[in-house]
Amino acid sequence: MGEAVFYSFFMIFTGAAIVASLALYGRQPLLVAYIALGALIGPYGFGLVPDVALMGDIASVGIILLLFLLGLDMQPQALLAVFRKVTHITLISSVLFALIGYGIGMAFGYTQVESLIIGLAMMFSSTIIGIKLLPTTILHHKHIGEMMIGMLLMQDFIAIFVLLVLLSGESGHVDLLQIGRTLIALPMLVLFCIGLVRYVLLRLFARFDRVGEYIFLLAIGWCLGIAELARHIGLSHEIGAFLAGITIATSPISQYIALSLKPLRDFFLIMFFFSLGAQFNLGLLPDIAWPAVILGVSMLALKPLIFNGLLRSQSEKSSLAWDISFRLGQISEFSLLIAYVAFNATLIGVYASHLIQAAAILSFLISSYIVVFNFPNPIAVSDRLRRD
Repeated sequence: MGEAVFYSFFMIFTGAAIVASLALYGRQPLLVAYIALGALIGPYGFGLVPDVALMGDIASVGIILLLFLLGLDMQPQALLAVFRKVTHITLISSVLFALIGYGIGMAFGYTQVESLIIGLAMMFSSTIIGIKLLPTTILHHKHIGEMMIGMLLMQDFIAIFVLLVLLSGESGHVDLLQIGRTLIALPMLVLFCIGLVRYVLLRLFARFDRVGEYIFLLAIGWCLGIAELARHIGLSHEIGAFLAGITIATSPISQYIALSLKPLRDFFLIMFFFSLGAQFNLGLLPDIAWPAVILGVSMLALKPLIFNGLLRSQSEKSSLAWDISFRLGQISEFSLLIAYVAFNATLIGVYASHLIQAAAILSFLISSYIVVFNFPNPIAVSDRLRRD
């Protein structure tokens, strides 16, 4: 057992180092490289890592840490001003993208629930492509950076709500009673977390803030402790982790915690995206190729047009509106998470799950090329467009 686990880790991380290097040279998102590696050496590829169940279970910790860090980054006061500018744009565009995705799903014969989840997965844009390909000076000091961050964070809030609903689903349907219990338990857990943070956690942080190892340990313990508590009261690990993060987001030490946990999060996320790729049945490609192309290309074509129209209606300049629109003109890594959660909850079948994944990966590839060759970014081939 120990030898098999070591061999799996060797194949995953050595392979990830190789494909990540190739992806960076090819100016591709790293998560696409991890998914491709999983598909290549997983059980449906060459079978070099035949059993990915254990890796998938371990990788789920990465999702918990990801949601914890998302909570840490959501500063309530700083977000209010930005949200006033982008709320109606984000909400209207999200509804339109969901309707387009739903319509395409129904047109290709998927069930209503599957088509609805396909539509929900289309609502979001990629934070990785949107932020990573934005020059640092623009990200922090320009109006375009402010607008993009606001829209992406607003999408994050919507995505959290969608995940909350999906995590309540079982046996192929959404349990409305479970959602009701969740809405009752949620504020109780929030109040408990706020009290514990104010009277216990912040005092411990203040007293031992010079001991980095302890701060790291306390943050992990807080995240996993609230995640487990959330599960016991009928919520989920993921919702608990998000609440654990957002309740200490206003603490001065929150950004230090976020920085210290990112390497650990990245370790687990590599495994998550690898396991996602390893579970991708390449034999299904002929059955989903055409709808995946239609879905992916539709999002690539319609998202920039819709974003541009909404931004222009808010009196944004044409050049800025097109810049933002193309940078956000792809499907999101959240879509992969939605496909993963919905499939595990048996709300969608394997074909619908693979359709979302394939369309998302296609949009990552094409969108990253569009941005790299046409807009200022840190890895542009042209000296004219390269901006750090």
